[in-house]
Amino acid sequence: MTSSQLVRLSISLEQPLFDQLEALVQRSKYGNRSEFVRDLIRERLVEVEWASATEVVGTITLVYDHDARQLTDRLIDIQHEHHEAILASTHVHLSAHLCAEMIMVRGKAEHIRLLADTLRRQRGVLHAALATSSTGAELH
Repeated sequence: MTSSQLVRLSISLEQPLFDQLEALVQRSKYGNRSEFVRDLIRERLVEVEWASATEVVGTITLVYDHDARQLTDRLIDIQHEHHEAILASTHVHLSAHLCAEMIMVRGKAEHIRLLADTLRRQRGVLHAALATSSTGAELH
């Protein structure tokens, strides 16, 4: 990024809020406030993407009991039903009975949430989390 693309911005904050901002910047190890604020803005832009009909990217993480009756088959069937949204998946064995699966997804936010909820509701799934991200197209 060249300096000609940078825009300087001045904002006013109450002292207590400014102090909290400074503490956040220091705790998060950012080099300066500008880097921290840029990331805050990008985080909010991703939230807006997930609230719209924009194409998004995310990861669904499942922790489940692989001994649960037919759970593995159900999880695979659900993923095949949503094959257009599945980019990749990784399966790891946490113990003799527990597995974790990370499924990278891309599509409309509503469809991705539906897929995550469908996987979460399967008997034997102990935990499911959806990590939201962006295709990056709107973050430039």
